[in-house]
Amino acid sequence: MTTQSFATTVADWAVGLMETLGAPGAGVAIALENLFPPLPSEVILPLAGFTAAQGTLVLWHVLIWTTAGSVVGAVLLYGLGAWLGRDRLRAIVDRMPLVKLEDVDKAEDWFNRHGDWAVLIGRVIPIVRSLISIPAGVERMPLTRFLLFTTLGSGVWNTLLVGAGYLLGDQWHIVEESVGVFQKIVIVVVVLLIVWWLVKTLRNPDRPRHARQR
Repeated sequence: MTTQSFATTVADWAVGLMETLGAPGAGVAIALENLFPPLPSEVILPLAGFTAAQGTLVLWHVLIWTTAGSVVGAVLLYGLGAWLGRDRLRAIVDRMPLVKLEDVDKAEDWFNRHGDWAVLIGRVIPIVRSLISIPAGVERMPLTRFLLFTTLGSGVWNTLLVGAGYLLGDQWHIVEESVGVFQKIVIVVVVLLIVWWLVKTLRNPDRPRHARQR
């Protein structure tokens, strides 16, 4: 299936949900998008805005329901991270080649210092916006803070994309194309970081695998 045909399939599916459930259908679609990142929010959200512009849905209903859907999906992934937990994560990493527990310690330290901002800003970055909930759960970030920053970040992302679809009308697909460019940039940056980390790791193969315990 090509990228264009996949986007068309997702659009048809989202339209069907909104026709059946109204604005809550957009919320359901976004909750599932959080759990299954291949579902593109850059298709669902502008399309919901376009549907509201046609008068089929009420704009503020769409914003509320899509943000609620984002939060529900994020909480489920937070729960997955909490279930995985720090001990399980460290046990998995300890069995993986190249990855060191020292790397986990550094990631934990970083998240403990910047977790609020990571969750807030992560919610407006493609790919990251779903995955950021898992380390928040692993580190047992206080749920009230997680909900606050997830709601704020999701509200901004959803408002931007739904609002753009509302204003662009039947040209809503322009949003998908623009966000697609942003997503490609994110992917390139992530790949470069992985390559950098691999090169650094292979150059220092004797680093101790075991690091601090809590």
